[in-house]
Amino acid sequence: MVTLEDVKKNEQVKALIAKADEVLGVIGYTEHGQRHASLSANIAHNILTRLNHSEKRAQLAAISAYLHDIGNVINRDYHAQVGAVLAQNILLEMKMPLEDIMEIIAAIGNHDEKDGQPVSDICAAVILGDKSDVHSSRVRTVKMIKQDIHDRVNYAAKSSFLRVEEDKGIITLEIKIDTSISQVMEYFEIFLSRMVVCRRAAEFLKQKFQLEINGQRLL
Repeated sequence: MVTLEDVKKNEQVKALIAKADEVLGVIGYTEHGQRHASLSANIAHNILTRLNHSEKRAQLAAISAYLHDIGNVINRDYHAQVGAVLAQNILLEMKMPLEDIMEIIAAIGNHDEKDGQPVSDICAAVILGDKSDVHSSRVRTVKMIKQDIHDRVNYAAKSSFLRVEEDKGIITLEIKIDTSISQVMEYFEIFLSRMVVCRRAAEFLKQKFQLEINGQRLL
């Protein structure tokens, strides 16, 4: 079985993640490099593990989440679908079974809120892992926070944690926002569509999605 650690060691993967992050930096996006890829992978793995899915499914979710943004190396538009094709080629070279590759490329190709939706437990975990990463460390240039709402909201987020309470059937995204930097309303202004797809992903996993900001439940 090809594992997340095997994928992390792949030189093509390393190069794609680094270059995709560089491209996004040029056009003004927050960090999408090794940090985001690794954190998304860990969260996706944890979600399925906590919900008592098999270790194989959790590994496939982790690999999907780790690779989900490599399509940005070509263009931000349709990066999910492009990333799925790139991932397929790499995983075929790594001799991963075709049925596992198909699970991964379906998850990657459907992770973006603009044109995707949860199509499997693996995809749902990837969506939640990706969209829950809101944090000040993703901001590349602090001087841009006054002009760029995305940078401002991310910079204001001092911590974020996705809590899975399988006994209650609830998945909660807990965020602490410094309101002297950005008001909570700005979070909804730019991230509402992401919260909608997170709700769909949680529902696919037969869980209820909740959003908690500064200790107050908002969704």
